[in-house]
Amino acid sequence: MQIDQFIQVVSIAVIPILFAITLHEASHAYAAKHFGDLTAYQQGRTSLNPLRHIEPFGTILLPLLTLWAFNLPFGWAKPVPVNFANLRHPKKDMLWVALAGLGSNLVMALMWAFFYKLAWLFPENYFASPLLQMAEIGIYINVILLVLNLIPLPPLDGGRILVSLLPHRQAFQLAKIEPYGVWILIGLAVTNVLGMVLFPMVDGVRRFIFMLFGI
Repeated sequence: MQIDQFIQVVSIAVIPILFAITLHEASHAYAAKHFGDLTAYQQGRTSLNPLRHIEPFGTILLPLLTLWAFNLPFGWAKPVPVNFANLRHPKKDMLWVALAGLGSNLVMALMWAFFYKLAWLFPENYFASPLLQMAEIGIYINVILLVLNLIPLPPLDGGRILVSLLPHRQAFQLAKIEPYGVWILIGLAVTNVLGMVLFPMVDGVRRFIFMLFGI
């Protein structure tokens, strides 16, 4: 990608990426507060201010690198601290805290699909072309975060959901994987196993959303 194209894409991608990661983390923080854990709230993580959630590598450097290399931005925000022991019903409420982040990405993907549809319906409008590009990136990044976080591996949301749903003994065994979860994920990514599983699912969800909006 040439430098002028790169700058143009970055200027379009920054809004949907910041919204995707900020609302995902803020939703976790708000749900945790609602169910009794004030840890994230006391650190200001229920805020919609992106600066509260930015992690230099995952939020800035990695999206720029993946955008330059693959023309597709990918990244993450600073994880929201949740003390599950503070939740009123830790095992049950863990499910809702995890689902809050996933739900925010699903809602945002649908919202960007709506804007994509508007731009598609009125191509003569001056803002149609940049809105189309912004909406496409918004759909992509939110679907990526949704599908990735559904993987049943702690500390991902899917892992937390599975811990919540499993009987206590199996849930305890799965929860012990959490300190190594990120390294397992990196290993899956390096060996391309993650990509082989993830991207067909991402493509399927994106196709379904486009079909839902008649695009």
